[in-house]
Amino acid sequence: MSSSPIPVKQKAKAPFRKRASLQNTASPEQRGTPGLYPLTSQRSLPGSSLSLKHIDLRTSMDGKYKEIAEELFSRTLADSEMRSAPYEFPEDSPIEKLEERRQRLERQISQDVKLEPEILLRAKQDFMKIDSATDLEYLNEQSDTSLDHFPKERDLTLEREFQRVTISGEEMCGVPFTDLLDAAKCIVKALFIREKYMARSMQNFCRTTARYLRQLGEKPLDLSVYDEIPETPVSADAPVHPPVSTTHPYENWDPSTMPLDMGFGCKMVDGVMHVYSKSSQMDKSSELDLPYTDLQEYIADMNVLMALIINGPVKSFCYRRLQYLSSKFQMHILLNEMKELAAQKKVPHRDFYNIRKVDTHIHASSCMNQKHLLRFIKRAMKKYPEDIVHVEQGKGQTLSEVFETMNLTAFDLSVDTLDMHADRNTFHRFDKFNAKYNPIGESILREIFIKTDNHIEGKYFGHIIKEVMEDLEESKYQNVELRLSIYGRSRDEWDSLAKWAVKHKVHSNNVRWLVQVPRLFDVYRTKKQLANFQEMLENIFLPLFEATINPRSHPELHLFLQHVDGFDSVDDESKPEHHIFNLDSPLPANWTVEDNPPYSYYLYYMYANMTVLNHLRRRRGFHMFVLRPHCGEAGPIHHLISGFMLSENISHGLLLRKAPVLQYLYYLAQIGIAMSPLSNNSLFLSYHRNPLPEYLSRGLMVSLSTDDPLQFHFTKEPLMEEYSIAAQVWKLSSCDMCELARNSVLMSGFSHKVKSYWLGPNYYKEGPEGNDIRRTNVPDIRLGYRNETMCEELNLITQAVRTEELESIEEEEDSLSMAPLPGPR
Repeated sequence: MSSSPIPVKQKAKAPFRKRASLQNTASPEQRGTPGLYPLTSQRSLPGSSLSLKHIDLRTSMDGKYKEIAEELFSRTLADSEMRSAPYEFPEDSPIEKLEERRQRLERQISQDVKLEPEILLRAKQDFMKIDSATDLEYLNEQSDTSLDHFPKERDLTLEREFQRVTISGEEMCGVPFTDLLDAAKCIVKALFIREKYMARSMQNFCRTTARYLRQLGEKPLDLSVYDEIPETPVSADAPVHPPVSTTHPYENWDPSTMPLDMGFGCKMVDGVMHVYSKSSQMDKSSELDLPYTDLQEYIADMNVLMALIINGPVKSFCYRRLQYLSSKFQMHILLNEMKELAAQKKVPHRDFYNIRKVDTHIHASSCMNQKHLLRFIKRAMKKYPEDIVHVEQGKGQTLSEVFETMNLTAFDLSVDTLDMHADRNTFHRFDKFNAKYNPIGESILREIFIKTDNHIEGKYFGHIIKEVMEDLEESKYQNVELRLSIYGRSRDEWDSLAKWAVKHKVHSNNVRWLVQVPRLFDVYRTKKQLANFQEMLENIFLPLFEATINPRSHPELHLFLQHVDGFDSVDDESKPEHHIFNLDSPLPANWTVEDNPPYSYYLYYMYANMTVLNHLRRRRGFHMFVLRPHCGEAGPIHHLISGFMLSENISHGLLLRKAPVLQYLYYLAQIGIAMSPLSNNSLFLSYHRNPLPEYLSRGLMVSLSTDDPLQFHFTKEPLMEEYSIAAQVWKLSSCDMCELARNSVLMSGFSHKVKSYWLGPNYYKEGPEGNDIRRTNVPDIRLGYRNETMCEELNLITQAVRTEELESIEEEEDSLSMAPLPGPR
């Protein structure tokens, strides 16, 4: 029986006995002996564990740690008597220098990577302070391996730039596959409906969504009969400011140089304009093929969507996806916020103040602030006191006489006297809000100063609009899309509006126009100004068709339409609707009652006529129009269904917060939503309840707009005021603000060439490929996240539909193979 050796109890070592305790204590094999490579990290497979002993934890900074520690200890001993307090460090402390250097190199590495792999390798080497040849050879090998898997493409490089959150598993959406399948079918059908309406009217449809829908085998509407209008390409290194014409578009124009008359005729049939090849023979034989969606098809599609938004499983699915999108964005911000900020800091000169912003929803009659209007009124009273501005009972009144009847002088006027700012009394009172358009509560002053059609032919209004334009041109980076009204009471409204713009030369490169049509047929019918609804439609659209067929018949209108983007439909959406739009509804020629037609009725006939007009204008090579109505500010949810089907963009969209299915559809279709939180705060929804930050986090195409600066804003730059308040209240980051600004340019009606200068020549492409951070100041990381998330959602839906189709095909094949052979009778 051998005796075992008695274990010797070793003396415990003090943890800080030696300064050399910071040295690497790994074995020679692990330290990287010449000729040997460190063990690479392994991926653990399901059911197998990865032992800690196989992981190389050492770094090439270990040697530096030792030097830093020794130097700190020596300095502590040497300078202990010179420092006044033990916690003070000299300004040239090596740890501070190292920290600055480390942060500088981290910023260099985490920047928007557009460098070659060898340059990145040198940056990594500099950062890691690699000294050994073994480490250098190993890092080279790792770089070569990664290059084998990732080609030198920008989009693949971007994939390594930010942290991603992914969901794995079979049922990634959190609902049973049957519910997913039903919801996917409904959502895909709704998207196909919108794509059909956008294609027919030649409005824009989201490229990413269209690409996924094409994979399901559906063919988009063929519009190849029209040749694309060529545009001069913009260089990637072109300046951010587009070239400005030296001549004013409304100067030295000659009707004889305008396009010739096509000789077409047109007339309205059942509320929609029809165009004929011969004006002398307007019948079916000479009718041009200008397609539009007929009433029966529109009603059927609207009913499909109406049933969709109240479908329980679909609502649950869409709500879950929206909540997932919100949570995923929060995770993205937690993981990548600093990288986004670093990318923005790297861009020279560009910041939020000098990126392009477009106010996509603002009314011309209230585009100035109160102080601006007050100063203009006082100036007009001193400069034009003898101008005859109004006719009362056949007798003309001068401007001074108008104010004398009110017992007011220029000195008496103040902002409080004007009383045009919305206050707490206008909340849910649209009637009181409309009354705020009257200075001092007098409608005569509204007619004199903020109308285009009055006794002085809109002289004062033209002057004040031009002053607003000068302010915009001075700010350089702010642009607006002003809305002017066409009421449809008479057929000469268009010519009057165009002559106002041309006569007073109301034009700026910072401004585009939209034409708004107030839904006021009931008022005009009550006053016997209109016989039926079709007469109103004729007054709105017939002059546009005539100016398109023969521009020389309406020369000013032809000039003015070159700067008009599209149509808007405006009024109080909360007004009750007494009629349900269906196939039993009277046609426009038969709508003679004094009740107002419903919202969807207005929108359909505006869309149908605009579609025919766009096809005609496309044939002539003229630019086309879009439909961008007020929608979802208040009232019934089904307003948003009409907006989804017919509109390229909408304004407000507040009610989407109550309709998860529609909100998810608006996200997937990337429908632009111009939101005005300050306007909503005074009229329908308090600021802290506004859904804009929620929409933004989920990825909806939202932008900030002012609506009515005269009523809601105080400063000279109302759009910047809107951004400022939103940033403060909702704690928006610089990246969020720049994303909102980029969205506003994308959904605006400025030309493709102008957008190419503002956003980059590839702005229309998907994801980071379409971004130029030098112009937009939006990091590629943010757009990469948005595009990937969008593709994941679309892939989830389309993949479910494709899976169901494959299963049904397999079932059909099985049933065919198992069916008994037909026997003799």
